Amino acid sequence: MTGQTNTSNSMRLLPWTTPDGKPCFLSSGASGGVISRLADSVEASQTSTGVEVVGGAKAVLADPKVGTRELRFALARVTEVLGDVLRVAESRGARLAAQDRDEDEADEGDTPCLPAEAFG
Repeated sequence: MTGQTNTSNSMRLLPWTTPDGKPCFLSSGASGGVISRLADSVEASQTSTGVEVVGGAKAVLADPKVGTRELRFALARVTEVLGDVLRVAESRGARLAAQDRDEDEADEGDTPCLPAEAFG
């Protein structure tokens, strides 16, 4: 769970970074472990916060009397949560792709393989 940049099939992108902003990864072999459950909880919190922030930003945009300061604050918050949600989407997408590859490999093991000559 260090600031590695390896995104191999066995690594899960975590929803936080190192103090210097590098991505953190967790070996997917640790699925269901304490860190994995913590990451799931953080991801759920980030997406929930995203929904709330977008709702607040919509309210700010709907107010014709809102000032520049409020608009900048709303945009800053939306940018933050968008980054978080994109990271969650990237992490979940990578895990779905890995799961699909694992299933394909399992299916290949169940199917007999015949040489081309067997088909004439």
